[in-house]
Amino acid sequence: MSSLAYFNQVATQWDELRTQFFSDNVREKAMDAARVESGNLAADIGAGSGFITEGLLARGVRVIAIDQSQDMLDVMSSKFAVTKFAGAANVEYRVGDADALPLGDETCDYVFANMYLHHTEIPAHAISEMARILKRGGVLVITDADEHNFEFLRVEHHDRWLGFQRAEIQKWFADAGLREIEVRDAEEKCSSTAVNGNDRANVNIFLARGVK
Repeated sequence: MSSLAYFNQVATQWDELRTQFFSDNVREKAMDAARVESGNLAADIGAGSGFITEGLLARGVRVIAIDQSQDMLDVMSSKFAVTKFAGAANVEYRVGDADALPLGDETCDYVFANMYLHHTEIPAHAISEMARILKRGGVLVITDADEHNFEFLRVEHHDRWLGFQRAEIQKWFADAGLREIEVRDAEEKCSSTAVNGNDRANVNIFLARGVK
């Protein structure tokens, strides 16, 4: 199964699954790191069913939600319609992935990618694409897993990468032309239990921030 097929399959359950993986604190810390301001425009890359997008809308930020799975985007838009989520009119949905983000150069004030980088084919290129769509002075924030050896995540959740070393994230940010780079511990965990019940991953989450 490809990662796209996997996310299409779990789209309707993703909100529930996500709460088992990591807490809402990850979102709050990412937004605080970007110092988001109401009225500005953010791109949520690998938006899924709207975890980051919800937080941004609640802070008055306009959002372009990008995901490779139309099913995921449909779940998000339907959820916002049913709940009459405040600010839902300020989100635009686009299908796309890290190879070529469906946005022009220097479009966004902020770019967020939460637990997305480890699903990309070439992480350095994905970061370069995210930097490309940032305005001058814009902020990129990536939250993802530290390097680990829980192989079942590759099998069961179709992770391409078993996390990352923070030094390589720092280098990729610099190579993408970003400055004021910091890669630090988010002081949060990503947790998952294998289907067989015998293995449990409990991995540190890093927060990487850079300014264009």
